[in-house]
Amino acid sequence: MNTIHVIGLGAGDLDQLPLGVYKKLKQAANLYVRTNDHPVLKELAAEGVEFTSFDAVYEKHDTFAPVYAEIADTLVALAKEQSVIYAVPGHPLVAEQTVQNLIKAEEAGSCQLSIEGGHSFLDALFGALRIDPIEGFQLLDGTEMKSDHVNMTQHILIAQVYDSFSASEVKLTLMEKYPEDYPVTIVTAAGSADEVLRTVPLYELDRAAEVNNLTTVYVPPAKDQLDRLKEWQTFRSIVAQLRSPEGCPWDREQTHESLRPYLLEEAHELLQAIEEQDDAAIAEELGDVLLQVFLHAQIGQDNGYFQLEDVLSAVSSKMIRRHPHVFGDVEVDNADEVVANWQAIKAQEKPAVGSILDDQERFSSSLITSYNYQKKAAKVGFSWSDADGAWVKFQEELQEFQAELAKGSTDRQLDELGDLLFTLVNIARFYELSPEQAMVHANRKFQQRFRHVEKRVNEGTGNFSDYSLEQLDQFWNEAKAMARKED
Repeated sequence: MNTIHVIGLGAGDLDQLPLGVYKKLKQAANLYVRTNDHPVLKELAAEGVEFTSFDAVYEKHDTFAPVYAEIADTLVALAKEQSVIYAVPGHPLVAEQTVQNLIKAEEAGSCQLSIEGGHSFLDALFGALRIDPIEGFQLLDGTEMKSDHVNMTQHILIAQVYDSFSASEVKLTLMEKYPEDYPVTIVTAAGSADEVLRTVPLYELDRAAEVNNLTTVYVPPAKDQLDRLKEWQTFRSIVAQLRSPEGCPWDREQTHESLRPYLLEEAHELLQAIEEQDDAAIAEELGDVLLQVFLHAQIGQDNGYFQLEDVLSAVSSKMIRRHPHVFGDVEVDNADEVVANWQAIKAQEKPAVGSILDDQERFSSSLITSYNYQKKAAKVGFSWSDADGAWVKFQEELQEFQAELAKGSTDRQLDELGDLLFTLVNIARFYELSPEQAMVHANRKFQQRFRHVEKRVNEGTGNFSDYSLEQLDQFWNEAKAMARKED
């Protein structure tokens, strides 16, 4: 089996090429290069060195992956007949996918490799930008990067920004996190005589300068916390600071128990925003709910019991386990099968319970608890076959409640009122309506209409006692009519 000799051309011009590499390139009989577009190759060609490039392969494909695959496959095929020297820009093991493909082929026994380093373009970039990599840096592929990949506290180097389109894609990705006027530096031909650095605001990245395959985009660390507000770690550090000894006295005093009413309140405000289809409000209220999650996670960390990573691990592993049709080899035909699988997997994960009603109580809402109990009982057949039975039961409970109101004790009245409400919840279940949401809606409707009544009173005497119930009811009906017009 013949050897594929992979050589790095470095990041600069011929003067920066190691002498040994230069000699091998001059003496090469079968020299192949990934692309002609490199300063070293232009000078070697002027010296009479002959080589074959794979530039034509780029024109055959719309994306890079098949280009790199074809180049590697071609080299492996050539190596079956003769030894081959393959030259790539920079260092062969830095941002060079064709070499990674060749390494996989070697692992599979399809070829034999010899890899000789050249100066990486990173060396030239660090020098041109005057940055110390020990401070932390990321090297990202501009053709595949996502905003989730970006760590805003580090030096960001983005390669594969070779034209205005790729520069535009990089700009849009960065603007998911960075302010539009954040300074970025376009570095071209770093380390060579043609080296050019130009710093521009982020929004000008795709039209500020000509870019080519020797271009790298540099994004400096966002040292100001206000520039990192779209990063998860920033929010986590804010919550940690609030809970620190130097933070907020109120936040430091909070416990899981003390925060319970706030979580409920924020959840209901989010539900209201969703019902109103107010996207801006949904985003704001989701943030408030997220604050509660981070606060509870920080309390867990402060107490030494768990931290945010444990929360993420638990929910991520649960989602993977309970979606085998997405992350495994299970096949489903519809959403009903998804739910059935979910319930079956959940049943396997949960320990055996003494009653089917176990784990169904929700201390925060008696309505939800009632709904859960009845839903569980119905699954084993303890329910009417349709809503008619529930309506009959409602009439029965209503009469019993009225009778107790006439002559019963307070305890008996409370008992019968509970039975009546319980039956209403059952009716809601038959019609697939959430009693909790119904009450949220009713409370909100009352609030809006009563505020109109208050407004009308304040426009008059300003004193409720000056108005009869009939007059106040007229104001109420005005509010109802206004609501109908809006609907």
